[in-house]
Amino acid sequence: MAPALKTSVTELPESRVRVSAEVPSEEVERQLTRAASALGRQMRIPGFRKGKVPPPVIIRRVGRDAVLDEAVRESLGRWYTEAVDASGIVPVGDPKLDIAELPGEGEPLTFSIEIGVRPTAQLGEYRGLEVGRREPEVPEEAVERELEGVREQMAKLESVQRPAETGDFVVMDFAGSIDGEPFAGGEGRDQLLELGSGRLVEGFEDQLVGASPGEDRTVEVTFPDDYRAEDLAGATASFAVTVKDVKRKDLPELDDDLAADAAGFDSLDELRADARSKLEEAERDRIESDFRQAVLDAAVAASTVEVPHDLVHARAHELLSQLMHSLEHRGISKEAYFQISGKDEEQLAQEAEPEAEQALKREAVLAAVVEAEGIEPSDEQVTGALKDSAEGEAPPPEEMLERLRKAGRLEALRDDLAARLAVDVIVEAAKPISVEQAKARDKLWTPESEQPEQGAAGELWTPGS
Repeated sequence: MAPALKTSVTELPESRVRVSAEVPSEEVERQLTRAASALGRQMRIPGFRKGKVPPPVIIRRVGRDAVLDEAVRESLGRWYTEAVDASGIVPVGDPKLDIAELPGEGEPLTFSIEIGVRPTAQLGEYRGLEVGRREPEVPEEAVERELEGVREQMAKLESVQRPAETGDFVVMDFAGSIDGEPFAGGEGRDQLLELGSGRLVEGFEDQLVGASPGEDRTVEVTFPDDYRAEDLAGATASFAVTVKDVKRKDLPELDDDLAADAAGFDSLDELRADARSKLEEAERDRIESDFRQAVLDAAVAASTVEVPHDLVHARAHELLSQLMHSLEHRGISKEAYFQISGKDEEQLAQEAEPEAEQALKREAVLAAVVEAEGIEPSDEQVTGALKDSAEGEAPPPEEMLERLRKAGRLEALRDDLAARLAVDVIVEAAKPISVEQAKARDKLWTPESEQPEQGAAGELWTPGS
């Protein structure tokens, strides 16, 4: 096991800190040897087989500083993480890293990190907060929409011998070309398409309305400028389409037979009651989630948290980065999103600042509640939370904890669980009131109600008058 880094933390203004770290000399030498071994696998040196050059030979041949520089580059990310973890800070934004000169043999490596940290909160009242909570309400229209969804799921497609209409399905073969040249992804066979669904490039489906089974048509479309395939963006393509079949969607009647076929109920009333029950359950979950958020925000409003703007801006960029990462997983590039929104990264980050500021305040208040309540999640609580969120068979608790320790994630997960338990403390002590009561109270507590009273003649009221 590698020797632990030595760290010290110096608090700076504006919720920033400087973490000074020292990497022990034995760890530096270990990484130096590892880097030399990696270089040795790539070098040919007379008298040694390729890949078998001893590290000391590589260090003499290449130079200690050159090999050490490579070792530091390879290890700095891990050392940075270890230094942050050892210091116990919660970093916000990008760090400013300063590395001292490369150490001599037998000497430690020192570096410092200057970075924003989660602000601290001066807690106000966080127990017994009165917060509006709405009652579950499921409109009849929502139930009917659910039943219409069941009809859609049970619909059948029947071939018809007539021209296709909007809402019909066509089975087609197509081959696309640009300036007479086929392009990747522009060809398909036996494709089922609902006309009017908007699945394909704008204009494609409209040009198939009126086509009969067996008919050949030429469809021309222009790809949008922000099309996900950049080589097609803005290009005009021609598609040779053969409509092989036209199908009409037949929706079943909303009756007892549908209830039996779709879900095994004896009657439509039972299906409707089941739909309502599921909607009510989902509504109760939303209400609980909204209430927990509202209670936490009420605790934030009752507390004092100073959040410097630079910290807010850094967190806003973090939130935007998370959004971009999520969109890329769904096939939407950062550039495409910027083009669709009509804004650049800095504009979007500025728009995210209110959300970022509130997120930082929530984290600060929860950290203060964790400390005030002495919340320390046990190993059993950690593994229990992991089991609740895991899919399928979970490994034994001891194995789960060991994996987390080896991965260096145990303390972070423990902190996350502590924050959730802090929310539980605040929510369980809260007093739900009706939404109407909350609105009336908030109206009484507007800034205008806190202004000095005025006398009959309009003069400002003063003590003793």
